[in-house]
Amino acid sequence: MEYHVGDIVKLKKQHPCGSSEWEILRVGMDFRLKCMGCGHQIMVARKLVEKNTRGLRVKENSMEK
Repeated sequence: MEYHVGDIVKLKKQHPCGSSEWEILRVGMDFRLKCMGCGHQIMVARKLVEKNTRGLRVKENSMEK
């Protein structure tokens, strides 16, 4: 699965605010994710994101590349 900046990823576990959707802000060995519920930002290892992904919504603009 390919991840791009701006995509929305749905993870297994919910954030304490109740949202399980995260916007990808940075891609690399680590991902910077922003909670779609409260806006909290975290850095997570790529391996954990790939393992815990339950769904991926692709940003519309990334299809034009």
